[in-house]
Amino acid sequence: MPSYSIDGVIPVVDPSAYVHPSAVLIGDVIVGPNCYVGPCASLRGDFGRIVLEEGSNVQDHCCIHGFPDNDTVVEVNGHVGHGAILHSCIVRRDALVGMNAVVMDEAEIGEKAIVAACAFVPAGMKVPARSLAAGIPAKVKRELSEDEIAWKLEGTQTYQALTVRSLASLREVEPLSSVEENRPSLPATEVRSLIATKRG
Repeated sequence: MPSYSIDGVIPVVDPSAYVHPSAVLIGDVIVGPNCYVGPCASLRGDFGRIVLEEGSNVQDHCCIHGFPDNDTVVEVNGHVGHGAILHSCIVRRDALVGMNAVVMDEAEIGEKAIVAACAFVPAGMKVPARSLAAGIPAKVKRELSEDEIAWKLEGTQTYQALTVRSLASLREVEPLSSVEENRPSLPATEVRSLIATKRG
């Protein structure tokens, strides 16, 4: 992975974490145990510190940055979907930030809360624990059901398993020129989309 020091501060990556080779880490970035950082993610700790706590995941094309003297933190089992932007904010334990959502300065996403895809969480907003926030700007819509909280946990556990799979078997290769006979399938996972889960 491209990893850069600035002002003598070097990123830290726990050996049990997986950071994709195309992700970029700059400066004061701390990636904890069993974390997953996806392709083309940018974690730019050149102003404020960025901390990914144990078991959290930051997916492809996410951007994380912050102001000086202001940590940006994804707590234990936090889940940050594809293309999301975090800036000087806190994502509490077991919370989820949906795809292409933006979370602004000094906002706080409460424990086991969900920010919907494409939501804009304005500066200073506090999303309560176990609630759903959605919209532009984001508004708290309702309390989450136990099924929705369980669905989020299953998704995070799938990314924790992906960390292990990636460390064990993800390698850069040349693509094949044609589809081989008896092409293998990837191993099945238990996780389903939220809409499929609601259908039963």
